[in-house]
Amino acid sequence: MFGSIGFTELILILFIVLIIFGAGKLPQLGEGLGKAIKGFKKSVHEADQIEAEAQAQAQQAAVLQSQPAPQPAQPAADAPVAEQPAATVTPPSHA
Repeated sequence: MFGSIGFTELILILFIVLIIFGAGKLPQLGEGLGKAIKGFKKSVHEADQIEAEAQAQAQQAAVLQSQPAPQPAQPAADAPVAEQPAATVTPPSHA
């Protein structure tokens, strides 16, 4: 439908807009349209950036889940064990 708009049709549309809004309002309309397009592009760029960050976090989480959990450190069999002082036991006295 819109693929068949030619140069003549665009001139006609511009002429109708000029009649409706007047020559003084056209710069304001252009400025508003430009800001709207700029805001739309910024929103699209931010959405792509947020999506890329979420995808990176998902990949990082998948990598962390695929790695085996670290085993707790076990003391080596050859490692010296600190000796505790022996408790002195006194025999019971019979009095």
